[in-house]
Amino acid sequence: MMKLKTALTSVALAGSIAAVSTPAMARDTINIVGSSTVYPFATVVAERFGRNTDFPTPKLESTGSGGGLKLFCEGVGTQHPDITNASRRMKPGEFENCQSNGVEKITEVRIGADGIVIANSRDAEKLDLTLKQVFLALAKEVPDPDGGDELVPNPYEKWSEIDSSLPDFEISVMGPPPTSGTRDAFVEIAMQGGCKQYDFIKNMDKSEMKSVCHAMREDGPFIEAGENDNLIVQRLAQDPQTLGIFGYSFLMENTGQIQAASVNGVEPTPEAISSEDYPVARSLWFYVKNAHVGVVPGIKEYIAEFTSESAWGDNGYLVDVGLIPLPRDQRMKTAKRARNLEPMTGNEL
Repeated sequence: MMKLKTALTSVALAGSIAAVSTPAMARDTINIVGSSTVYPFATVVAERFGRNTDFPTPKLESTGSGGGLKLFCEGVGTQHPDITNASRRMKPGEFENCQSNGVEKITEVRIGADGIVIANSRDAEKLDLTLKQVFLALAKEVPDPDGGDELVPNPYEKWSEIDSSLPDFEISVMGPPPTSGTRDAFVEIAMQGGCKQYDFIKNMDKSEMKSVCHAMREDGPFIEAGENDNLIVQRLAQDPQTLGIFGYSFLMENTGQIQAASVNGVEPTPEAISSEDYPVARSLWFYVKNAHVGVVPGIKEYIAEFTSESAWGDNGYLVDVGLIPLPRDQRMKTAKRARNLEPMTGNEL
């Protein structure tokens, strides 16, 4: 009788989804999109999940945080993703977009921390950069080098022109596109942190300051490398004068080829990232479409695997690929909310 009841419940859930969405073929594999930074962690979890359970290995696609949230929020139904990964928190506008498209119940899961590193080849000089120097190297407009409270198109071509202690070679930095959560976090933490060193910019109204601080230069020194961080690593290994911006996990995977600069004198270590002593640290997340639970098999079980101590705990297997765990008490609270599929209200954002 219980099995019959469960089957009827699943049928009813599937029917409710079909009623509010474009007809689509049913599927038995979890569909996950989103952040390229969270992708390596989610891949490890998915592979173990597929190997150790009776469910198929989830399908993952690296679309960037913004791209993943856009796909996730387009609607309910098996033609839409079940889960999206993000290397930044969902924005209020994205939550509202989900709601307007019928994606009403969403469970938010904060999985840990990550640092954004600025790295170069191990064959090159190890750098110690400040946030101010990073801003001056990569911003579209910067304060006039001749003085005064005016902004001018970025004139700096070499690092040594910014500070004589820096290398005397051309500024060439590869980084993620605007759809990437790493890009969002980098401009909000690193670029804005350096930008606000100037009082006249800090005193601008919020929208004006943001437009100045977040605008990356488009004249060549900053190169958008797409969502594939491995391409940046390959370029750095080949060119000692190019720098790259990506998540700490990719540094961990490629320590034989690349090294990270210290920022404001702080090395990106797990301890410094977890304590946020490292200036460019951020949290990582995934979001679950609750309406798909019970329709696409295995979602609750996948959440349980990701939030298990064997995965994201202090000695879990995700630590081996670069995840910085949350403190234990936070993990316990987050795991309970995730497994109970507690929906967001929007007030968290």
